[in-house]
Amino acid sequence: MCGFVGFTGSIDNRQGVLTAMMDRIVHRGPDMGGTHLTDDVALGFRRLSILDLSEAGAQPMGNEDGSVFVTFNGEIYNFQELRRELEAAGHTFHCNADTEVLVHGYEEWGEQLVDRLRGMYGFVVYDGRAHKLFGARDIFGIKPFYYYRTPGEGDLLFGSEIKSFLEHPGFVKAVNKKALRPYLTLQFPATDETFFAGVYKLPAAHCFTYDISSGSLEVRRYWDADFSDDNSKSFEEYVDECDAVVHESVAAHRIADVKVGSFLSGGVDSSYIAACLMPDNTFSVGFDYKDFNETNYAAELSDKLGIKNFRKMISADEFFDALPEIQYHMDEPQSNLSSVPLWFLAKLAREQVTVVLSGEGADELFAGYAWYQDVPAIARYKRLVPRGIRRALGRFVADKHYFKGRNFLLKGAEMPEEWFVGQAFVYRADEADDVLKPEYATGPDAFDVARPIYDRVQDFCPLSKQQYLDMNMWLPGDILLKADKMCMAHSLELRVPFLDKKVMEFAEHVPARYRVNENGNKQVLRHAANRCLPDEWATRPKKGFPVPFKFWLREQKYYDYVKEYFTAPWAEEFFDTSKLMRMLDDHFEGRALNQRKIYTALTFLIWYKRYFIDE
Repeated sequence: MCGFVGFTGSIDNRQGVLTAMMDRIVHRGPDMGGTHLTDDVALGFRRLSILDLSEAGAQPMGNEDGSVFVTFNGEIYNFQELRRELEAAGHTFHCNADTEVLVHGYEEWGEQLVDRLRGMYGFVVYDGRAHKLFGARDIFGIKPFYYYRTPGEGDLLFGSEIKSFLEHPGFVKAVNKKALRPYLTLQFPATDETFFAGVYKLPAAHCFTYDISSGSLEVRRYWDADFSDDNSKSFEEYVDECDAVVHESVAAHRIADVKVGSFLSGGVDSSYIAACLMPDNTFSVGFDYKDFNETNYAAELSDKLGIKNFRKMISADEFFDALPEIQYHMDEPQSNLSSVPLWFLAKLAREQVTVVLSGEGADELFAGYAWYQDVPAIARYKRLVPRGIRRALGRFVADKHYFKGRNFLLKGAEMPEEWFVGQAFVYRADEADDVLKPEYATGPDAFDVARPIYDRVQDFCPLSKQQYLDMNMWLPGDILLKADKMCMAHSLELRVPFLDKKVMEFAEHVPARYRVNENGNKQVLRHAANRCLPDEWATRPKKGFPVPFKFWLREQKYYDYVKEYFTAPWAEEFFDTSKLMRMLDDHFEGRALNQRKIYTALTFLIWYKRYFIDE
C-alpha cells in the first residue's frame, strides 16, 4: 500500500517539485521513496512495505531495458499466478513484489493487462517507446486516482491524493462550484470532477491512455457488473458456494510479509471476515457517551474465537478536535459520521499491525442495506394494489414537488430511478437550493448524477438497480473513499475481501429472492456466515458506527464550535448563513433534528478553511 505522484511537461526544478509532491503524501508510504524522470514524464513514489520488504521491491519499477516503468498503489492478489504465466512466456523477474507483474504484464499484454488483474489498484505505466502513459483504477474503486490538466500547456498531473498537486506550479487551486449542490444531498463528492476545479477522479473500473506527444487523453471503462439471476441452484447451494468463495478471498487477502489484523464492529460482515482470517488481533472503537459503545459485541466474539481485541472509547473533544485533520486527509469534504471513528480505529490498529482486513462491500454485493427491503406498509401496498396501478401513480407524482406520501408512492411503484440515489439523502434539492448562494446552486442534483448510471441497467430488477447504483456512487464515493484515506493517513493498509473479483463473479448471479426476502436482507451471506459464527452475530441488523453527534450539538461547547464556522465571513460566499444558524438553533433548542444537515454543511466549511484559508 503506497502512494504515487507524477506529471508531464517541462517546468523549472522538476526534481524539487516532484519531491515536494511526494512529501505531501509521505503518510501513504513512510518506508521508502523513489523517483524516475525522463524528458517525457516525472514519476514519484512513496512506499509502505508489505510484500518483499527489501529495496528490490522499490518503485518506480522498470523492465530490463528501461523502456517501461510503473508506479503502483495497491495489491495484486493473483500476482503469483500471473508471474508463472509471464515466466513461461520468457519474462525474467528480479524480486517477489507484485508490482513486477504490471511491468512485464504490460509488455506481454499491453492495455489488456487490466482484464487479468485481481486486486485493488491505481497505477500508471510509462511506455517510453510509444511516448505514452497507460493507467487504471480497480473495478470497485478501492484505491484512489486523480488527474488534472494544467491551463494553457495542458500537461497532465496525476496521483493518489489531490493534495500533492498543490506543490506543482501549474496547478491552479479553486473550488468547483458545481460540486456543492449534489454533495449536500449525498454527503460525499459525487461528480467525476472533484471539489477542486479541474481535478477529476478516474472512475472505478476505468483506464486511460495519454499520448505525451499530442496531449490527447482517452478514458474508457474496462469492466462492468452484471446482476443477472442464475436460477439453476438451490438456496443451500448458493450458501455453500458463498462460504467457499469468501474463505478463498480472505486467504488471498492475508498474504503479506508483515502482521495482519482485522477490524471488528460486531456486525455480521466484519465478524465473518475475522472468523475466516483468525488473526492475532482485532480492533474496535466506540464512544464514551451513554449507549453509544457497541464494542462489547466485538470483545465477546473475539473471546469466543480466542483473539485479542484492542478497544478505544472516543470522547466528544477528541471527535471535534480531529475534524480539520480528517477533512485534510479526505482531500474533499465528506460528511459520513463514521469517518471519525474510522480515523481513530486506524490509529489504534497501526500501533499493532501494518495490514488490516475489513468488511466493506458486503452490503452492496449481497444486498445488506435497509433501503433494499420493503417496510411493512410498502409490502402491504404492493400486495393489495396491482403493479400497473402502482406504476401509474408513481409516474404521476414523479415530476411533482415534494409532498408527504410522494416517496411512498414512488417506492411502491418499483421505480428506483425516481426515488433512490443511494444510502445517504441529507438535503432535498429544494432544501439545498434554499440554503446555497445562487452561484453554488447551479450544480446537478443527486438524480442528475444517478441518471446515466441507471440508464446502463434499464433491464435490471429494482433490487439490482439499487445495488448497481450504490456500487457506482455510494461505494467508491463514500465507503471506500473514507476507508482508504482514514487508514492511509495512519500508514495502515486496509484490505476488503468482499470486494474481490471472484466474490463479485459469484454475488452478481445470486437470484434477487435469495438476496432479500421475507426473512430479511443479505440472506445468502448471513447463512454462509452462520457456518462459522453464532446466530447472534450472523443475524444482527446493520448499525454502522453510531455517533452521538445530535446530543453533542445540544451542549453549549459544541454548539459554539459549529457556530464559529457557520458565522465566519468566508462562509457567506457559499451559504445563506442566517439559514444555517436557524437550523443550528432549532436543533440546539430541541425544536428539530437537524444533525445530518448541520454536519454536512460543517464538514464542507472545515474542508474549505483547511485548504483555502489556512493553507
